[in-house]
Amino acid sequence: MEEKKVKEIIKDYQNQSNNDLKKAMDFLQEDFEKTKKLILDLTYHLDGTELAYNNILKEFRKRTKK
Repeated sequence: MEEKKVKEIIKDYQNQSNNDLKKAMDFLQEDFEKTKKLILDLTYHLDGTELAYNNILKEFRKRTKK
């Protein structure tokens, strides 16, 4: 189902057929799962980046400490 059609269903969901509602729910569920996975993947990436930065910063401070 196209995103445009889903948006139309969402705008007027009370007047849609059960079949259209089911298709829209399936689309939204799939979109939700994809988005959740992306957020989790990006969170792990961000955590790794922060850890690497902090390790390098700690080493840099040891080397430049007088």
